[in-house]
Amino acid sequence: MNELVIDLEAEKKEILKRYRALLRACKPAMQKGDKRMIRQAFDMALESHKDMRRKSGEPYIYHPIAVAQIAAEEIGLGTTSIVCALLHDVVEDTDITLEDIEREFGKKVAKIIDGLTKISGVFDYNSSLQAENFRKMLLTLADDVRVILIKLADRLHNMRTMDFMPRDKQLKISSETVYLYAPLAHRLGLYAMKSELEDLAMKYMESETYKFIAKKLNEKKAERELYIKEFIEPFKNILIEQGLKAEVYGRPKSIHSIWNKMRKKGIPFEEVYDLFAIRIILDSSLENEKADCWKAYSIVTDLYRPNPDRLRDWISSPKANGYESLHTTVMGSKGQWVEVQIRTKRMNEIAEKGFAAHWKYKESAADTALDQWIHKVRELLSNPESNALDFLDEFKMNLFSDEIFIFTPKGALIQLPVHATALDFAFEIHSDLGAKCIGAKVNHKLVPLSYKLQNGDQVEILASNKQTPKEDWLSFVVTAKAKARIKSALKEEKRRAAEEGKEILERKLKSLKITYNTDNINKLTLYFKYPAPIDLFYNIAKGNIDLGSLKEFQSAEKTVETRTPERIEAAQIEGIINKVKAGKENNTLLIGEDMQKLDYKLSNCCNPIPGDDVFGFITVSDGIKIHRTTCPNAAKLMSNFGYRVVKAKWTSQKELAFLTGLRIRGIDDVGLINQLTTVISHDFKVNIRSITIDSNEGIFEGAIMVYVNDTQHLENLIKKLKQVKGVTSVTRYDSESKNLEIAS
Repeated sequence: MNELVIDLEAEKKEILKRYRALLRACKPAMQKGDKRMIRQAFDMALESHKDMRRKSGEPYIYHPIAVAQIAAEEIGLGTTSIVCALLHDVVEDTDITLEDIEREFGKKVAKIIDGLTKISGVFDYNSSLQAENFRKMLLTLADDVRVILIKLADRLHNMRTMDFMPRDKQLKISSETVYLYAPLAHRLGLYAMKSELEDLAMKYMESETYKFIAKKLNEKKAERELYIKEFIEPFKNILIEQGLKAEVYGRPKSIHSIWNKMRKKGIPFEEVYDLFAIRIILDSSLENEKADCWKAYSIVTDLYRPNPDRLRDWISSPKANGYESLHTTVMGSKGQWVEVQIRTKRMNEIAEKGFAAHWKYKESAADTALDQWIHKVRELLSNPESNALDFLDEFKMNLFSDEIFIFTPKGALIQLPVHATALDFAFEIHSDLGAKCIGAKVNHKLVPLSYKLQNGDQVEILASNKQTPKEDWLSFVVTAKAKARIKSALKEEKRRAAEEGKEILERKLKSLKITYNTDNINKLTLYFKYPAPIDLFYNIAKGNIDLGSLKEFQSAEKTVETRTPERIEAAQIEGIINKVKAGKENNTLLIGEDMQKLDYKLSNCCNPIPGDDVFGFITVSDGIKIHRTTCPNAAKLMSNFGYRVVKAKWTSQKELAFLTGLRIRGIDDVGLINQLTTVISHDFKVNIRSITIDSNEGIFEGAIMVYVNDTQHLENLIKKLKQVKGVTSVTRYDSESKNLEIAS
C-alpha cells in the first residue's frame, strides 16, 4: 500500500513538472489573465481525467498536457488553443458538458471543443477514419482552423506514444496518418510536423526499412557533420563580410523522404546523395527580404557550381500553403550534390509553424494563398452532390499536389495543381466558363481541353453557348472543383432525360396493360440489368432499350425477383467470414483475431507472398482478399474501411508457389539473359511465367514474373541474381494493375 502512495506522489510531481514546462512554452504569447485561464483549464482536465489511464499505464492527464505543449511550442498557438487542447477530451470522455465549458470559458472555447468532440469519436483508437466524418472535420476547418491544428497536435502525440497499441491498431492509425493527417499538415504549412508524422507512420508500417535507414544515418553521422562543417565554413565568413546576419546549419532529411527517393529511383541507400540540406536563415527586414536572399544565393553559387535544373524560387511565387524559400542544389567539394535552402527568419517560422505563423505576419502576401485555399475548401464542401468517398479522394488529390502557376490573358496569376488541364483552368476562373469551354489558347496556340498545362503558361479560354459538360471530361480534369461541377451538370442532364424516359415507359406499360408501380419498375430495372430506376429511364430516353422486349418481360415477369444491389455493413461481416471456412488446399494463412484457417484470395494489386506483412480485407463477392501492408491501396482501404480489415499471418508451408515480379537493370552483354534464366530455372528451380527485356544503347532493363515460396526464397534469388556479371540492380515490384479493388 505504501509503495502505491509513493508512486502517486511521484506522479503528482511529474504532472506538476509537465504543467510548468507547458507554462514556459506559452509564455511568449501570454497576455494578462491568460495564466489564470490556463490554470483553470488544467484543473478541470486534471479533475475530469483523475481516474483514467492510458494504454501504457500512465495517468491520462499526460496526454492533454502533451497536446497543449505541441500546440504551443511546435505550432505556436495562443491561449485559447492551449485551453482547448487541455480540455479536448473532457466532453467526449467525462461527465462535463459543452454548457459547463461555455459557462467557464466562453463561447469561442466551447465552439472549438464542440468541433473537436464532433469528430473525436472517429479518430480514437477504437475506430478507423471514415470519409463522412472527415468531411465533418473539414467543415470545422472552414469555420475555425484551430480545430484542425489541435487535432493534428493530438494525432502527433498519439503517434509518438503508440508502442503500447496492438499491431493491427498501429497499422490502421498509421495508414490514416499517412493518408490524411500528413497531407493536411503539409497543406497547412507544418513541414516539421508533416515529416515527423510520415516517419512515425513508416516506423510502424515498414519497421524493417525504417530501422535500416535510421541505423545507416546514425553510422554516417560523424562523417556527415564534418562534411557539413567544411562545406559551410567558406561562405559563412563572406555572408558576414557582406553585412548579412545569418544562421547556417545542416539538417538531415527525414527517413520517409530518403525511403521515397530510394523507391522512386530504385536505388540503394548508398546512392542517395542528398541525405541532408544546408539551411541559411537570414535576419532581414521585410522590405529587404528578397534582395538579401538573392545576395546569399549569389555568394553560395560563386563558391559552388549550381545545378541549373534544380533552382526553385518560392519567394517570388510562394506555394499555396504560404511556404517561401529559395532552393538550389550545388556541387560540393567531394563531387556530391548538396541542397541549399535560403530564407529569412519570418519565412522560416512560416515554414515550421505553418498556418499559426500567418496570424503573426498578417500583412504578408503569403497569407492570402492560405486564405484562398480555405476558401476553396469551403467551396468544395458547399457542393451537396458529391458522395463522401469521392469527396475524400478529390479533396486528398488537391490537398497534397504541388502547384503550377498559370497566367490569365490579362496577366493575373492562378495557382493549380500539377497535371491540371486547360479545362481545369476554365473551371477555376468560373463554373459557367468551364461548362461552356470548347478549347483554349496556350501561349497563343490552339490546344484541346485535355491539354496539360506547364508552369508559367498563359491561357485564354474559348467557349460556346452550345457546349455542355461531357462524361469523358471526368477522365482528364484533376481539380476537385472541376470534377464536382461536371458531375453535378451530368446528374442534372441525366435527371432531365430520365423524366422523358419515365413518361415514355408509362405510356408503353399502359398500352401493354401492365400497372405502373414501384414494384414493377424495380423488376424492370433488374430485368434490364441496371443499378437503379433512373438508369432505366435514362436509357429508354436515349433509345438504348428496345421497348418491344417489354413483351418478353411480361412473360418472364413471374420468375423475376427483386433484389437490391449488395452493400456491406459491419453487421454482415461475421456472416461473410462464416461462409469462408477454408478447405484443405488453402491453409497457408491464419486470419482474424483468433487466427482461424479461412478461405482467401491473394489480391493482384500487390501479389503478396508468404513472409510479407499482410492484412485481410473483407469483400462481398470475393470473401477475404489478402493485401501487403505496403500495397499501394493499403492506406486507402485501412483509412476508409477500417472495420473491414482483419489480421492475417502466414504459416510456414513451403510447397506452394506464389507469383511475384522482379525488375532487373544492368549493362547489356552477350549471354546475359541466358545467365539470368540459368540462375532462376536451373540453380533455384524456380518457374518463370513471363519475361520481357528492353535493351537501349548498351543498357538493358528486364521484367520477370517468377513463382517463389516465400520472402526468404525471393531474397536468396535476388542476392544470387545480383552476383551475375553486368547486373546493377534487382528489385521486387508489384503487378502493374494498381486499380483499387474495393469490395463491392
